[in-house]
Amino acid sequence: MAEMLTIRPLTAEAFAPFGEVIEPSPQKIRMINGGTTERHHALAVADVTGEGARVILNIFRGAPRRFPYRLDMMERHPFGSQSFSPLAPRPFLVVVSPDKDGRPGRPEVFLSTGGQGVNYRRNVWHHPLMALDEISDFLVVDREGPGNNLEEFFFDTPYVIEEPKP
Repeated sequence: MAEMLTIRPLTAEAFAPFGEVIEPSPQKIRMINGGTTERHHALAVADVTGEGARVILNIFRGAPRRFPYRLDMMERHPFGSQSFSPLAPRPFLVVVSPDKDGRPGRPEVFLSTGGQGVNYRRNVWHHPLMALDEISDFLVVDREGPGNNLEEFFFDTPYVIEEPKP
């Protein structure tokens, strides 16, 4: 029988074991451009490893998921972090799992506010992009380079995510 997963608000504290939440922060403000621009500095760090690796910027266009959603797989990237920042103020789901002996543990589900992005640390189990309600574009900072930077895991028994409540 599938286990139901609870959706929690996305906060920096709750997400800390998996990476960083990317959102404006009063503690990170630096005024630049003659005082006309707030720079929210170093909200996340792109981390790539391996000879010939480099950081790249992408736009991912995600189709909305249908609910209840059957969550049957997770993925991770052993050679690079990966960040997702929405290009329009639309909420999306973030699903991560702690590592349990090289496999994903019980998933945790977070609902972004639409003004938040996430940076998954290198080697963190996560579900692929989960747009809600309509097709959504995301700025994705990722690794490019030699080596297989994708590991997938398929659960024997899927989990279920109910439709997020606004």
